[in-house]
Amino acid sequence: MSTTATTCPECTGTVTTDGTERICAECGLVVSEDSLDRGPEWRSFADDDTNPKRTGAPLTRSRHDKGLSTEIGHSTRLKGRKRRRVARMRRQHKRAQIATKRERNQVYGFTEIRQLVSGLSLGEAMREQACTLFESAQSEDLFQGRSLEGFAAAAVYATCRVNGLSRTLDEVAETAKADADELRVAYDALNRDLGLPVGPVHPREYLARFGSELGIESCVERRARELAERAHDEQISVGRNPAGVAAGCLYTATQEQNVHRTQTEIAEVAGVTPVTLRRTYTDLCELE
Repeated sequence: MSTTATTCPECTGTVTTDGTERICAECGLVVSEDSLDRGPEWRSFADDDTNPKRTGAPLTRSRHDKGLSTEIGHSTRLKGRKRRRVARMRRQHKRAQIATKRERNQVYGFTEIRQLVSGLSLGEAMREQACTLFESAQSEDLFQGRSLEGFAAAAVYATCRVNGLSRTLDEVAETAKADADELRVAYDALNRDLGLPVGPVHPREYLARFGSELGIESCVERRARELAERAHDEQISVGRNPAGVAAGCLYTATQEQNVHRTQTEIAEVAGVTPVTLRRTYTDLCELE
């Protein structure tokens, strides 16, 4: 209860506020009542430092409506005719959410991107960037004559390239519905028409993942990083597959540290052939 300066009109007693009512503390007269509770509907605890404001779900670029649409939920308490009526309303509501072909393509493409991001173990920020890139490609009319699956995969691959993440084109194609040719055609269109800030991937970006899959110790991986830096400085990696250069550096490091790993094992993890691995290995040996 909080005391106010107002006095009771009946007994001139002190009027206090309790919830939505103003009551006289002497005679109990309800002086006035506010039917609206203007306080928050949530409870606050002493150890809760968060600010539980009701602002709704955050906006997301991974949905065609930015996450602003409503949903008709499911209830187990509805029975019979009313339950069937709500089911029809829910079905019609979902159909009405997609009004144009453009929105339908976005829904399909964004769904594919979410599946790719999950399959490649990428973060939420990568998903948002990939969806934004997909929408930009749609705005530039790049979809004509090309597959939506290819552009969804290309958007994820391009986002990885822009952020310097070590995901090869074959890895993305294995997870995507599109094949490698569709992905490559879509990526070329994105890179050419949108002017992506994509640079060559440094071979050292692949070493941590390759070393983890091969179960190699940190000292061998550290030596492989040194060899990758040297291969980059000596321009051995120019014009070559960075994954193949990383595999060659990793094999060279295992040979120097007397760790038994065959060329075939490392090449399979890197997704290259043993011949590609041996080219880098031979060039590194010639530098010694």
